[in-house]
Amino acid sequence: MTDISMRMDAIGVATSDLAASLAFYRLLGLTFPEGAERQPHVETELAGGIRLMFDPVESTADQVRGRIALAFHCGDAAGVDAAYERVTAAGHHGESKPFDAPWGQRYAVVLDPDGNQIDLFA
Repeated sequence: MTDISMRMDAIGVATSDLAASLAFYRLLGLTFPEGAERQPHVETELAGGIRLMFDPVESTADQVRGRIALAFHCGDAAGVDAAYERVTAAGHHGESKPFDAPWGQRYAVVLDPDGNQIDLFA
């Protein structure tokens, strides 16, 4: 088995009301930029460096399965490819094979046993 340096990097939440979600999490002490409610994607860094990301449901309808997505940084492009191969070879569903995304990342998506989206990227 290849030693792959992977780390949990982000938790994505698809929200039906971005303004209400941000207001709620602000009450819990999280900070977001002024005017974040009008953005198509909002994120903040949590203690330990994990990002908590919010996207309106309508912008994720064709991209995110379920209401959460966990994102794992795989070190580099080869790490994304190896992680995808390891997970799918074990019989788990590969939703999107590794590809070079227009936003500059190597990116792939697999589903966990409950159908939650797991993003693999570098």
